[in-house]
Parts: sequence; C-alpha cells; structure tokens
Amino acid sequence: MTKKAVLLANLGSPDSTVVSDVRRYLREFLMDGRVIDIPLLPRWLLVNGIIAPFRAPRSAKKYKSIWTEEGSPLIVLTQKLVGKVTAETKLPVYMCMRYGNPSPQWALNKIREEHPGIDEVVLFPLYPHYAMSSYETAVEHVKKSWERGNYSFNLKVIEPYYNHPSYIQSLSHSIRPFTGEKYDHILFSYHGVPERHILKRDPTGNHCLKKDDCCRQPSEAHRFCYRHQVFETTRLVAENLNLPSEKYSISFQSRLGSDKWLGPATSDVLAQLPEEGIKNLLVVTPAFVSDCLETLEEIRIEGRATFLKAGGETFRHIPCLNLNDDWVKTIAELV
Repeated sequence: MTKKAVLLANLGSPDSTVVSDVRRYLREFLMDGRVIDIPLLPRWLLVNGIIAPFRAPRSAKKYKSIWTEEGSPLIVLTQKLVGKVTAETKLPVYMCMRYGNPSPQWALNKIREEHPGIDEVVLFPLYPHYAMSSYETAVEHVKKSWERGNYSFNLKVIEPYYNHPSYIQSLSHSIRPFTGEKYDHILFSYHGVPERHILKRDPTGNHCLKKDDCCRQPSEAHRFCYRHQVFETTRLVAENLNLPSEKYSISFQSRLGSDKWLGPATSDVLAQLPEEGIKNLLVVTPAFVSDCLETLEEIRIEGRATFLKAGGETFRHIPCLNLNDDWVKTIAELV
C-alpha cells in the first residue's frame, strides 16, 4: 500500500502588517511572471519602482483591518485546516504558500525529515479553478521545489475540482443557510484575471473569447479556462440551490492595472444593484476557499460600504468554506 502525505497549497500572506513585510510580499507576488505576464525588465521596473513602494503602505493598512491576534486569517485558517484534514484522513498533512511562508521547499523537507518512508505527496491546491495566476503558478512553484530537492517520493497533483460533486455540495451547503433570510439577490464574486490570460491558456487558439457563448460550447479549452470553470461552478450551485436565473449573477473582483479584465467588475455591480431594486444582497466568493484580504477587506468592508452608499439596505458576505466539515470531507475524498 502506498504511503502518502498531503500538502495543502494556498496563496500566502505577509509575515506581519509592518510596511516592510508587506512590501516584500508584494514584490514576490507581483514579480511572478504568471501574475504580471510582461518581460522581466519592465516587470521589475514596474513592481519595484512604482507598484510596491506606493501600494505597500495602503496594503499594510488593509491587512491591519483584518489581522487577528493569531495572525493572518489566511495563514491561521490554513493551519487549522491542516489539523482537520489530518484528523479526517489519518494521513500526515502539511501546508505551504505560493508567496511568503511556509515555502514549498520547507514543507517538502519537513515531510522528508518526519516521514522518511513516504512514497507519494499529494499536492492539493486550495484553488478550485484553473488560472495561470493562481492554480497554475502554485502547482509549478511546488513542482520546481520538488524537482530541485531530489526527494525519494513522487508528487501527485489534484486537478481543479470546480465541478466535482462533493465540492459543489460543500459550497451549496455553505450558502443554503443564508437563503432562509431576507434577500433579493446572490452575487457570485470571483477573483478577476486579464482576458489575455484566458487567451494564453486556450490550447486550441481559436475558442476562448472568440466564439459566441464559448464557455458553454464543448471544447478541450475548458480544462484550462478560468472563465468557463467559474461559470460552471455557479451554474451547478444554482441548480443545487434551485435558484432562478434572476436571483443570482456573476462578477469579478481584485483588478490590477488598466488592461481588459473579465467583467463585470464587482465594485461596479455593487454600485449598480440598488438602482435595479436589489436592496438586500448576499455575496459569495467561491474562488477563495479561505477568507483572506480579498474577501474580508475588499468584499466585507469595502464592498459593503459601496453597496450601502449606493442605496442598499442589507449586505451579507457568506464566509468561505474555511473549516467547514463537509469541505474537509471533500478534501479527504479528493486526495
């Protein structure tokens, strides 16, 4: 019988809310060629000369608004998830971050030291959907560390699970209790990506964003298409919850720069919905499985303020899957 361990991979977080730590984190994050996909020299000048110096103080304030006594919510939640998945699977479970700490190298070395008889490490990216700036970069980062480390164990990668029945059930269960309250609409807000990322990962070269209703037309491109996958997650959850089409919609948040991104933008939608008579709103953020800056500050604080200022009355952000028991069971089933 194969002896295996599990490695959960998440986005990451600054080590603290001190500006220098935030600046260091931003530099690592934004220098990733799968995030800002321009040549190295202009990327270096853009990140180190403009974005990181000016953005770090503002980002530090945002991190302070969500930081807890235990530390970064994303790091703390992932640490606790490790414990719950360990208990559920009876396997050794570890965590690593794409940016910041703990690094994949640290985690892989720890596995080797503590479990020298392991045959296989199962990498579980905490990203349900394929995108070059999230799932892909996390997987490739771990693969590089594994290849450099000359480890005796194999590395198995879990594919995106955006349409897996257990994941859909877990996500639906997290939303269902809120649908018993007074609400007019559910907004599915996903992390945004530039349209060029979608085009770059289309293996056919002529399907994504080039054919009418491309996300609903069968294609091998869907395996790597973030847009198709978030649409499919939303459709399956809506079916599970018996939501009529007029009761939900999709938007994209966390834009960076002026390039053409997937739309509509969440901030614009939140400002428009009250004008359309939607006064009581539920927002769910399925691209994130752990609450973090993008959900706790961008949606729960900034998004709420935008919606209420525009005339909304009640705004509820549905927490991410975090430590939900059925989410833990989903991970155990997939690994």
